[in-house]
Amino acid sequence: MADEVEVRPAWRRITEAEHRWPAAIAWIALITLQWLLPDRLTFGPRWLVPTAEILVAVVLIAANPVRMKRDTPQLRMLALGLITLASLGNGWSVAMLIRDIVSGHDVGSAGQLLATGGAIYLMNVLCFAVWFWELDRGGPVARLQGIDPYPDFLFPVMTSPELAPKDWAPQFVDYLYVSFTNATAFSPTDTLPMSRGAKFGMAIESAIALVTAALVIAKAVNAIA
Repeated sequence: MADEVEVRPAWRRITEAEHRWPAAIAWIALITLQWLLPDRLTFGPRWLVPTAEILVAVVLIAANPVRMKRDTPQLRMLALGLITLASLGNGWSVAMLIRDIVSGHDVGSAGQLLATGGAIYLMNVLCFAVWFWELDRGGPVARLQGIDPYPDFLFPVMTSPELAPKDWAPQFVDYLYVSFTNATAFSPTDTLPMSRGAKFGMAIESAIALVTAALVIAKAVNAIA
């Protein structure tokens, strides 16, 4: 009787490269939201951070315009630098919004405050979706090679592979879902953080979402009352 051949799941072997466009759409949405924020919530001139992000994003898209196939140390540093820049800009906006609310600064009507708070909340979700996508098992290009067997995030399909197609592997939309549910529930839902980096990232995202939602809603209700 021949020995059975072990069939490794797709997320642990070489797979087809992931499409670029889902992450590109997320970046477009993130940069647009940054550009639309009030001047008092932006770091420097309103155009400064978004313009820098656009320049770096153009280089990254040119390197992998359709699928995430090419990776070099320089491209990796650019990708991490881009999301770091976006996160710092988002962090600044959160801090300025908290300052305005706590100090009694004019934040506009309840509707304007909710719109601003909602934009920052969504920016937080998009930022951490990209972080999770970029860091899990070395990023999208490293994941397709299936080298690292230790995931930063344990998706349900990884423990129940019979419930998904045999070629299933996490892609950007999966990380966006993780980020959204973590920011909404203020804790992990169906996907568990495995590495310390993943746990730290999810904790920071939850904290930002909780503080933003609590202060914005409280201030808006007080303004209506």
